[in-house]
Amino acid sequence: MASEEVESAVQDIVKKYYGETLQATTDLKTSACCVANSPHPLIKAALSNVPDEILMKFYGCGNPVPLGILGLTVLDLGSGTGRDCYVAAQLVSGSGKVIGIDMTESQLEVANKYKKEFIESMYFPDNILEFKHGYIEHIHEAGIQDNSIDLIISNCVINLSSRKDLVLEGCFRALKDGGEMYFSDVYCDRRLSEEVRAHKVLWGECLAGALYVEDFRELCKKVGFIDPRALEAEEILIHDPELKKVTGDAKFFSITYRLFKLKDLESNGENYGHTARYLGTMRGLERKYDLDGKFSFPKNKVVKIDGNTAEILTNSWLSSHFAVEGTKDTHLGSFDSLSIIFGKEIKANAQGCCGPKDCPEPTEKNKTEGCCTPNNAEKEPCCTPNNAENKDCCTSEKEPSLPKEPCCSEKTEDAPPVPRREKQPADEEASCIIS
Repeated sequence: MASEEVESAVQDIVKKYYGETLQATTDLKTSACCVANSPHPLIKAALSNVPDEILMKFYGCGNPVPLGILGLTVLDLGSGTGRDCYVAAQLVSGSGKVIGIDMTESQLEVANKYKKEFIESMYFPDNILEFKHGYIEHIHEAGIQDNSIDLIISNCVINLSSRKDLVLEGCFRALKDGGEMYFSDVYCDRRLSEEVRAHKVLWGECLAGALYVEDFRELCKKVGFIDPRALEAEEILIHDPELKKVTGDAKFFSITYRLFKLKDLESNGENYGHTARYLGTMRGLERKYDLDGKFSFPKNKVVKIDGNTAEILTNSWLSSHFAVEGTKDTHLGSFDSLSIIFGKEIKANAQGCCGPKDCPEPTEKNKTEGCCTPNNAEKEPCCTPNNAENKDCCTSEKEPSLPKEPCCSEKTEDAPPVPRREKQPADEEASCIIS
């Protein structure tokens, strides 16, 4: 079947499931489209202003509406009855705008039904909230211009598309430089079988279209979202025994991802010595800001960050809330330690860089003198009792041109003890830096 036919078939399944089969959240057979974590108090307050019918027909899997978005232009992919759009409108306030796109006419009817009354009750301008009929794979056809959106949100919808590549490509085009996709969706710990992917109910329940999480990350990078950041994750439960039988041992997760459109991101987190300090200027997040699962910023604490995080906090919509210090003039290696990269702790060889096993253990003295060099390791057994006093022992008869190095002295017991360093006043300032 051609990709266009598959795309159309999946869209028909989803339209029927959400437009006819499901009448309320209680009709769901899994927890995929149910929010488990309690939202922030400001989000709870905003939800209290959303009409009941909209809340009753909400089928999301997370809380993909960030705080601090005053004045931004927000696009909601697969907005459904509009719950997240109504919440986002209250956060962007009168100086921002929220656009919702959905392909299901019956859902859009509910979203538009309460729009005028809501806007008047909140004293918002008439154009703050707009709902469009369209497909998330082709948002430009719904009138979304390139480089026009500050923030794209989505709640358990992208997995319902058979062409996730088109969804991400369209979002990348629509975002302004420094813009962000901030969305919750369903992912799997493995690639799913054809049986699962062909199951109509599992498509509607947001499971059949779930990508293997590593395949999703690679797709993001291919499109241009070089450094996908996971903010939070929660395992999804399958209540229906028949569906559980079909999915087998596969595990599904609701994950909130952050994808930034920035030109100078690198494929890995590199260390340039940058630091960042959160100013505490976001309403509702005055004490701390969590960027993702790795970087958390208590107010006014200096935090060590990698180069990509420095780029995000300097050149995205978050820039006004952070003070970032440092440049990329000097590269200090990977931000993650080698033990993280190789999956184990890496220790120095207690025997020094070369020599037989009976070489005396290095002391502060012979370590600084530079026992034996790696170039000589396979050419001459260094540091043995017979040549310990021979200052030429680290050269090879076969390689007379090798530089001469002083070898380990057997008399290591006379090495003076290293004096204890007293705590300095400068240490107090350094203690503010969080690794």
